[in-house]
This record gives sequence, C-alpha cells and structure tokens, in this order.
Amino acid sequence: MADALSMKELVRVVLARSRLPTTSVHGIAHWARVLENARRIAPLTGGDPRVLELFSVLHDSQRWSDGYDAEHGPRAAAFAREMRAALDLDDPSFALLVQACDSHTRGAPFDADVTVLTCLDADRLDIPRVGKRIMPELLFTSAARHPAVLSWATERASRQSLPPLLEEEWGWSPR
Repeated sequence: MADALSMKELVRVVLARSRLPTTSVHGIAHWARVLENARRIAPLTGGDPRVLELFSVLHDSQRWSDGYDAEHGPRAAAFAREMRAALDLDDPSFALLVQACDSHTRGAPFDADVTVLTCLDADRLDIPRVGKRIMPELLFTSAARHPAVLSWATERASRQSLPPLLEEEWGWSPR
C-alpha cells in the first residue's frame, strides 16, 4: 500500500488523537507491553503479527478516561476504519483488526479467529498494571495460560515496565 504509515508515524498519529496522557495506565507503555505479550504468545497461537502490532497501538487509543468506558473498543474499531488507507493490511486481516478492537470491550466468542483471541489475551496479560490479578480462566489461548507466560507478564505489568520497543521501534521516549 503506497499510503501506509510506518509504525513510528502511526504511533504519532494515534497519540495525537488520544485523549489520555501518554502516562495513563492505558497509554503508550501499556500498548508496548501488549505488543510484547502478543509477540511472546503468537508463535504458539499462530496469530497474525501485523494485526497484533496494530491492535496494540489502537485498542485503547480512543478511551475517554482511565475509568469505565464501555465504548472505547467500538471507538477504536471506528478509528481503525478511518485509518484504513494508512494501515498495511489486506482485507481479511483488516477485518480481524476491527473485530479485535470491537471485541476488546464487547467480548469475543471462544471460537473467534485465533488472531483476535491472541489480541485479547495479549491485553489481558497486562492487567496487573492496575493492581488486578490475571485470571487464567478468562484467557482464550493455552499459550497465554502457560505458567511461565503468566509469571513473566505479571512481573512486567506489576512494575509497569517501559519496553525497549517504545524507543527502538516506535521512536517514542518518556523524556
């Protein structure tokens, strides 16, 4: 796609359209941890890496607050549709991205596409950042429920780590 944005460019556009500060618990560090989670489990689930990457940046980008906001998933899906020409995805993969963003707050059936389920699990693995425990029974994939993954994700989320990909891949620095 000739008009597709690089991830650095996309992150800049998404940050400019986000209402929350970058330091929000739903902000850019969370997005990066979601991508790291996705990269950890996707080799085992078979989830589409490009959809996972785009989901990580878009899924919480349209939140209006850090509190209860049931419509942020559908707003993220609408934002993805608005950004369609700038996203390097074929039509079937784009449909999965939209479904993952929408399902993020509406829920997904357990028989949804593995890419969608991997997106949702990658996000749920970062829940300790807000003081909650990961509930394995609410995870869709066995890869996300693996004890080593749960331990790794809990530790990173609990300390709200700043993944190196923030600077290395997205060109963003907290300084």
